[in-house]
Amino acid sequence: MKTLYLMRHAKSSWKESDLADFDRPLNERGRRAAPFMGKVIAQRGMSIDRIASSTAKRARRTAKLFKEAAAITSELVLDDRIYEASPSTLLYVVSETDDQVDSLMLVGHNPGMEGTIRVLTGEAEPMPTAAIAIINLEIDSWKEISAGTGKLQAVVRPRDQMEEN
Repeated sequence: MKTLYLMRHAKSSWKESDLADFDRPLNERGRRAAPFMGKVIAQRGMSIDRIASSTAKRARRTAKLFKEAAAITSELVLDDRIYEASPSTLLYVVSETDDQVDSLMLVGHNPGMEGTIRVLTGEAEPMPTAAIAIINLEIDSWKEISAGTGKLQAVVRPRDQMEEN
């Protein structure tokens, strides 16, 4: 069995209207939410063997802040294909993962994140910024990932976690 974590990038800034979408940074809320979610995952004792992130500035920063706060020592890989990716592209990226990796996190964007949850699990779940979907996959090899192979374990949303604390 494999575990896939899908994380939508944290809240980005629209302050500089002349910036390309790809270059938008995190805003203050996003800079707080990304490490907060890292701490939440660490407190739950979840391990992540590899993080693959979109190369967009807001996603890269989210992945870095999350990784540091969760004290994850595993590899952070940047992948251009994750930016604005469709669910089929995201599944292709996942299928290339080395099978020694048991748990993988993708840090990316909507609507791809929500669409991937739907394709893998048949469930429709909203993914606000910095949310993390945890999907258990009934596969032995990442190459086997396909529609319907996942079971949604949880969606962890920053607002829900802040209310609990």
